[in-house]
Amino acid sequence: MNSKPGQAVNDVVKVYGPGGPLGPIKEVAEQFTKETGIKVEVTAGPEEKWIDQAKQDADIIYGGSEYMLTDFMLNHPGIINEKSRTELYSRAAGILVRKGNPKNIQSLEDLTKKGVKIVDVNGAGQLGLWEDLAGRKGLIPGISRNIAISVKSSAEAIELWKANSKFDAWITYESWHYRLSDVTDLVQLPEEDKLYRGTPVSITSKSENKKKAKQFIDYLKTEESHQVFQKWGWK
Repeated sequence: MNSKPGQAVNDVVKVYGPGGPLGPIKEVAEQFTKETGIKVEVTAGPEEKWIDQAKQDADIIYGGSEYMLTDFMLNHPGIINEKSRTELYSRAAGILVRKGNPKNIQSLEDLTKKGVKIVDVNGAGQLGLWEDLAGRKGLIPGISRNIAISVKSSAEAIELWKANSKFDAWITYESWHYRLSDVTDLVQLPEEDKLYRGTPVSITSKSENKKKAKQFIDYLKTEESHQVFQKWGWK
């Protein structure tokens, strides 16, 4: 989204973060622009793709989980104004499987069966997610044995998933199914087995647009925006 001629750069609220929450954040940003006339530009994906630009012009940074934004703050001290950090909504973990669920995976236990190949994202908000789910049920050895590949980002996992049908399952957030409904089915875990992680957002220290950035975060916290997040698989 380019600024119009004559439009000052700080008339645009620049938002950066991982790919996971892009769907709802972008949809809410479009609604916000319609209602207020304030432009919001959302750039999402693996951090290395946008960090250099974000250091120059970010107004808002969001995370795919609480630990993820904390990691960002530790890796890039001084970028985020910690006092402005706020939690949006949480999302549950689930199991993504192939369309039609050919391996008939219905539970975490089914992921320990012989011949099931699991994709693991060891980062991007999912660090330790499968282990926390499996550990409560004594399934760590069985699931660990079936992890066919570990990658660092959801973007890499999606690429693998689309390129190679030998992978049967991915323990991730339910919300990814809504972005990948053409190539996945979602196996929801029973409520007592579910794990939830947050979606934090913060204004940057250097933002020259703090008032409008805060206005957008306040808008993200409205019930109307919450409903958008729910549609995309958040609680």
